[in-house]
Amino acid sequence: MTSAPRALPKALLDDLRRRHSGSERRYHDWSHPQALLALCGEIGDRIDDVLAVECAILFHDAVYDARAADNEARSAALAAVELEGLIPPETLQRVLRMIEATAAHGVPPGLPESEARDMALFLDMDLSILGADDAVFDAYEAGVRHEYSHIPDAAFRAGRAAILEGFLTRERLYFSDWGRSRFETAARANLARSIARLRGEG
Repeated sequence: MTSAPRALPKALLDDLRRRHSGSERRYHDWSHPQALLALCGEIGDRIDDVLAVECAILFHDAVYDARAADNEARSAALAAVELEGLIPPETLQRVLRMIEATAAHGVPPGLPESEARDMALFLDMDLSILGADDAVFDAYEAGVRHEYSHIPDAAFRAGRAAILEGFLTRERLYFSDWGRSRFETAARANLARSIARLRGEG
């Protein structure tokens, strides 16, 4: 596992860990950014601005309220405040754009090639759980259900199935060659299996 960025002080990392704690978080807890940092460590030679990707990993779910619709914007705003003066301004802007891109989970047009490549890898790491082994994916789905426990079961099943179907209908789930080759096939199988279960077909 790659370590947290050395540019960030321990007090900030401790605060981020605290923000990822709490009984309401079952999947989006501290283990999520740690898993993505591990993947980042594996493919660091493919990334142009490793520090930007690492910081985006640490901050992208720092604000996470299952009842809110602006978590990505609030997480980006937090990163803008906390990272000001700690990392280069250009890197900080990349961090904010990566965090904001998790709202639609797509690479926005018009980015420089190196930033678009980094963002594709970051988004693919964030969706890597979809291509995990069956047991790990099922634990993820159970974690998401826990985080949305305030929603009645029938409504959750319908809403969650619609979200997963939206992913499944995409021509490509992953944006990078690395993500597609490593996760695409397993992710599509997991999504189809979960949708069938949610729809009462499996």
